[in-house]
Amino acid sequence: MWHLAPETFTTKMDAEGWLSSERRLIEWDQWISPAQRAAMRKLDATQTLKVYAAEWLPQRVAVRQLKPKTESEYKRYLSRLILPTLGELRLKDISPATIRAWLTKLNPSAPRLNQNAYALLKEMLATAVEDELIDRNPCRERIKKPVRHIGEPATLEELARLVEAMPERLRLMIELAAWCALRFGEVAELRRGDIDLKEGVIRIRRAVQWIDGVKTVAAPKADSVRVVAFPPHIGQAIKEHLEKHAQWGKDGLLFPTTRGGQYRAPTFHSSHFRKAREAAGRPDLRFHDLRHTGATLAAASGATLAELMQRLGHSTVSAALVYQHATQGSDKRIAERLSEIAKESAGAGDPE
Repeated sequence: MWHLAPETFTTKMDAEGWLSSERRLIEWDQWISPAQRAAMRKLDATQTLKVYAAEWLPQRVAVRQLKPKTESEYKRYLSRLILPTLGELRLKDISPATIRAWLTKLNPSAPRLNQNAYALLKEMLATAVEDELIDRNPCRERIKKPVRHIGEPATLEELARLVEAMPERLRLMIELAAWCALRFGEVAELRRGDIDLKEGVIRIRRAVQWIDGVKTVAAPKADSVRVVAFPPHIGQAIKEHLEKHAQWGKDGLLFPTTRGGQYRAPTFHSSHFRKAREAAGRPDLRFHDLRHTGATLAAASGATLAELMQRLGHSTVSAALVYQHATQGSDKRIAERLSEIAKESAGAGDPE
């Protein structure tokens, strides 16, 4: 079968150069006919961002093995922030000026959401460059990183009042979140088998979350599976909770609902936490601020940055290489010091 060149060459040298490039494609097993290439270029030239995104996202999820929550967030950024304005534009028509105009239309009161949407768009168009659909990535703006909000940690007195204001079967949930710096999904997913009273540790292996209304149990955020030593002063509370309130069996939930299921953050907040924080005098306190409280207390105990990262599960692959000297033994020392802090606080409040 004969194949025609895409054009008539003015010189023999130009024709030989074209033939040489065709032979190279054949050697690399990348050759398709010039007619097919022309058709593909025509299709690529008319491809919109919406069409490309529909192909790009499933591929990204599969290649990067993204978690369901991350995939759900990406879909939300696309459907709410990116595609309504840019979706019908052809890829080749999206310019730096187009991106700037889009950025100015985003809600300035949601800087973190805007940053995440821009990062996703930039990553997607970077792939389009790799796919040779566009020559350069039009996302060239440097967006100022928004200041991360870290809530005010609870004082020990506020923490005590908060625990007291909770139903008895949920008091330990507050103590573990604070003293062991756990996330809500990690606490809600704790099972009887995750508690080791003899060693004085809790194994954080899973977290529960609801994604688009569907319950999902997976590894903790950032795959931060870890072993956390609990402060000795709450050991008795843990033992009593296991005897009175936890479900039986190694897979029994530590904090089941009255119907035997798992708490969802909004329900827990509206039914119990909101009232308790009001009683504690901290109406601004979020559940996640208890984790911040735990980190602050651990730092006060003398924990190093490496030890804090290990305890909170903040290590990445690169960080793990730097902070690999953080060990379970040092974590127990942190836990013991936390109990000392609690005892000192209790002693300071006793009348002479």
